Amino acid sequence: MAHKSVLALHTARRDDIGNLATRRPLPNPALEQVDPFLFLNHHGPQFFLPQNTGLPFAPHPHRGFETVSFIVAGEMAHVDSAGHESVIRAGGVQWMTAGSGLVHAEVSPKSFKEDGGRLEILQLWVNLPSALKMTQPRYVGLQAEDIPVHRSDDDRARLYLVSGRYGDTVGPIDSLTGVFMSVLDLAGGGRMHFDGLAGRNVFLYVINGDIRIGGREVPRWTLVTLDLDGDHLEIEGLPEATMLFGHADPIGEPVVAHGPFVMNTVEEINQAVTDHMNGKFGSVRL
Repeated sequence: MAHKSVLALHTARRDDIGNLATRRPLPNPALEQVDPFLFLNHHGPQFFLPQNTGLPFAPHPHRGFETVSFIVAGEMAHVDSAGHESVIRAGGVQWMTAGSGLVHAEVSPKSFKEDGGRLEILQLWVNLPSALKMTQPRYVGLQAEDIPVHRSDDDRARLYLVSGRYGDTVGPIDSLTGVFMSVLDLAGGGRMHFDGLAGRNVFLYVINGDIRIGGREVPRWTLVTLDLDGDHLEIEGLPEATMLFGHADPIGEPVVAHGPFVMNTVEEINQAVTDHMNGKFGSVRL
């Protein structure tokens, strides 16, 4: 059984959005994507004082891909033009398929803006193949209690499974493209093993702590790229760590991105801009 080997480590670059502390490991100057994973913003960790303005993501459009948001600390309110609305608390995840297009907003609920508190949120963009880019938008909001946990290595490894299967544990999200997505917690010396990875791109980003893979130590705020051919992977916590761990089949299609739109051609991007300007994505009011 061939182990996946580490190709490179990519340190997240600081790129604040207003007063929101933001780090971005993907894309970066050396890496455009980990097909089909396109983009990751890591907001926080930071503390907001009472009477704050909260998250700055007022209504904006998307088409052609999916967003997966992980609420590590704090809360995030979501509303979109397809009629979905929720407030996701710490430990929860929201999975939105923009598909053919919608407008959404991601802001802090009134209680957080009044009281303040700790905030840490990650948002990952996952590409869709051309055949699914115009699929009907959908949204699933999961609270922490909705996400099953697979425990192993004497409970030193805990896998919070969002989509896909690990042993007998099945994630609640039915990914359109077979994406496996999870949050992995490792205690000091805790190890997690993954098999069946040949031909799939692994997405591995260390949120907190340090890990070891194949003899290499990886610090927090680092994205790890791995080879495509290896089938097996073992991750060890040093001394403890939390990370995003996912994997998926590469799409292998052209990617043309323009702001909030991700399509296959410039013509499709132009059409997305036109459709949004003509109100075809709908609207939301806060």
